Amino acid sequence: MATQLVLIRRSITTLAVDVIVNAANNTLLGGGGVDGVIHKAAGDGLLDECRTLWGCETGKAKITGGYLLPARHVIHTVGPRWQGGQKGEAELLASCYRSCLNLALKHHLKTIAFPAVSCGVYCYPIPPATKIAVTTTYDFVQQHQGIEIVYFVAFGNDAEVIHQAYTQELQLLDLPMI
Repeated sequence: MATQLVLIRRSITTLAVDVIVNAANNTLLGGGGVDGVIHKAAGDGLLDECRTLWGCETGKAKITGGYLLPARHVIHTVGPRWQGGQKGEAELLASCYRSCLNLALKHHLKTIAFPAVSCGVYCYPIPPATKIAVTTTYDFVQQHQGIEIVYFVAFGNDAEVIHQAYTQELQLLDLPMI
């Protein structure tokens, strides 16, 4: 069965999926944007577990329970801060998506939801970030079986711009938008 790539507009904290992805900072202890929203919605148990992980490197990912979220798990990934595009940001961002997808496979998780990693407080420009998100994910699921649905979630101040960028990338791959 082919993996479905699905574009949706809503808060990632409301999704009853196997795992949501948190666009975290290196400490994994909460922060601004989607990171703060996820930590608040998950409750204190998430912060307590994150303290035991001793942070995370940029481009990597770590997994925790979902606690009070409808999602069973949270994968925390640290995206790159935009520095003009000449400091390896594209490869680090692609590594975030691959690291998350690898963790999902390792833990036999079938449904995963991604926010627009690095597009908030880390200021990664939305069009190139969404191209990396969609193409990296598409390439990964073409090579690996086990994940059934990948959600790309647009929400917040830039939701319309993010939604349009995801739509364009999915159309370029000739994929349906459900």
